[in-house]
Amino acid sequence: MIAMGGAIGVGLFLGAGGRMAQAGPALVVSYLLCGIAAFFVMRALGELVLYRPVAGSFVEYAREFIGPWAGFAAGWLYFLNWAGSGIAEITAAGIYIGKWFPDFPQWVTALICLAVLLAVNLLSVKLFGELEFWFAVIKVLAIVTFLFVGLALVVTGAEVGGGTAGPHNLVDHGGFTPNGLPVVLMSMQGVMFAYASMEMAGIAAGETEDPAKVMPRAINGVVWRIAVFYIGSVLLLAMVLPWTSYNGDQSPFVTVFSSIGIPWAGDVMNFVVLTAALSSCNSGLYATGRILRSLGTRGEAPSFTARLNSRHAPFGAVLFTGAVFLIGVLLNYVVPKDAFDIATSIASLGVIATWAALLIAQAQLRKRAALGELVRPSYRMPGSPWTNWIVLAFLLLIVVLAAFSDELAVRASFYAVPVVVVALFAGWRLVRRSRSSPAEERAGQSGV
Repeated sequence: MIAMGGAIGVGLFLGAGGRMAQAGPALVVSYLLCGIAAFFVMRALGELVLYRPVAGSFVEYAREFIGPWAGFAAGWLYFLNWAGSGIAEITAAGIYIGKWFPDFPQWVTALICLAVLLAVNLLSVKLFGELEFWFAVIKVLAIVTFLFVGLALVVTGAEVGGGTAGPHNLVDHGGFTPNGLPVVLMSMQGVMFAYASMEMAGIAAGETEDPAKVMPRAINGVVWRIAVFYIGSVLLLAMVLPWTSYNGDQSPFVTVFSSIGIPWAGDVMNFVVLTAALSSCNSGLYATGRILRSLGTRGEAPSFTARLNSRHAPFGAVLFTGAVFLIGVLLNYVVPKDAFDIATSIASLGVIATWAALLIAQAQLRKRAALGELVRPSYRMPGSPWTNWIVLAFLLLIVVLAAFSDELAVRASFYAVPVVVVALFAGWRLVRRSRSSPAEERAGQSGV
């Protein structure tokens, strides 16, 4: 449920509207391609988790199978992912509240949401789990409801928003790719953000009883449910209303329910997508808290990030993340219209890097198993190592395509790559120099 809750967030509930307005009905192709990539990444993660369940899994697997520097880089890149995601989530919350209170400052809403979620994550893991479970239930019920309602509207050819629902909306109004195939390909970076957080199952593995039994079922379930929810939802969105009906200023689900003639339906869905934003931000604080604590215990993040409070929550890491999320509050104050796009572009960069690290780590696990150095678990990534390299090439393509986007925020993410690489290189050099003794440095290099 944590993985489901983290993955069903504003990438779908808000971002799909703006991307549909740009790419048209062919947006479903982007969701399909990125969904296939997500499947292989999740299976790679599943094999790694079954090999050795551990909290802070991305950092530990990258460190063990690639090298100490990779653990450092993977941890901070995953932090970059959730820093951007968290900013996007609280921005979305401000947009949703704006539907009811248009004069209420968006940045104030973002600040209030951040304060509440920080308190939840600092109190206890149990409270986080309970809250996230109910958030996930609300979101799943909302998606299932939309799938049934949307399918009924399409099958019956009902009148929606002044037109009729049906497959004809996939090709009318300019065709399946009204703005051209390149725009569809460009949309994949934003779609990658929508699929982010599926890997939350791996983060939670270290705090799960009997992961060998739970994790395969959880990973398989998350993959097919997300595929149905995401691809099915986007396909129905494109058939229920013309793609020209959507925009980035409102959830496409709210657009649909506001168009079916039931006065309160749009408000109910707006409440649901608000809980979705809070849920994903809640998951982000949880994930980054564990990742940063893993880095902090090795001296690869500020020392206070390794501290636990009396309730065994990593309060130093959570507070550090919350401080970074304040940048999102500032963005909502300075550029409220662009804050969401800026945040999702940053987050997508972290997602791609995290997924790449998992694929490379699993390929190394397979290689060592072939040499007899370890035993692979029975739950394995299909088609490895060929699928590893195909998906890695696909992720690289998404990064390169960002350079040709018409959106400044997306292009900026491409040009930020060398900046991030230099920052990670400098950070790793600083960490190595700060090792207090040769023995400690040897321990860090060996992954002990």
